[in-house]
Amino acid sequence: MSLLAFLRRTPSAALVGVQLLGVVLYALMESSPRGRALFALFGVLVLGFALRVVRSGPWLTWIGVALAVPIVVLTIVGVFTPNPAIATTSAALYAAFYLYAAGSLIAYMLQDTRVATDDLFAAGATFTLLAWAFAYSFVVCQALQPGAFGYSAHPDGTPAPRSWTELLYCSVAVLSSVGLSDILPVTPMARALVMLASFTGVLYIALVVSRLISLATTGSRGDQGKP
Repeated sequence: MSLLAFLRRTPSAALVGVQLLGVVLYALMESSPRGRALFALFGVLVLGFALRVVRSGPWLTWIGVALAVPIVVLTIVGVFTPNPAIATTSAALYAAFYLYAAGSLIAYMLQDTRVATDDLFAAGATFTLLAWAFAYSFVVCQALQPGAFGYSAHPDGTPAPRSWTELLYCSVAVLSSVGLSDILPVTPMARALVMLASFTGVLYIALVVSRLISLATTGSRGDQGKP
């Protein structure tokens, strides 16, 4: 019960936990058709946690719901009738939703003058939301431009699409400014998205995370001076 009470007080912690769990599960599930179906349903679960977090922010919740409803419908349809067009549309909506959710969390953190526990988890949740958003953007890019990321190919010579885990790996690497790893953007649109992801990661750390650190440090010094 104490854990449930903690998660109710800090919804961002639940979102971070689910998404970090997804990093491991995605790698295990995407290698088989049944696993990919479970992967899609797990994505809906993450969507629900993200919506719960959006409710804590100052942005309009109905926008998140308006994006989430078609995502759920397309995801369920795609599980039973796999279709590239449906998968691409769903990925585009996922990217828009996660960018919206990340923006809502940033606004939630910036409106505070003191750093609460949920703000610290929100900082991590925002990073994961941005990583998921750009990973889905990469999915859309390589659907529209086959071979957009990397040089792998099928035996017949046609470009082989990068898996979700590979694109998420690239997104996290770029946002955290540790490099491109072995996933290289090849087409101009892919390179433009990677540049935007890199800029977003640097800006997020420079503005949002540094502000939280400053508020936490100021608060600690103020507490020390209290009787």
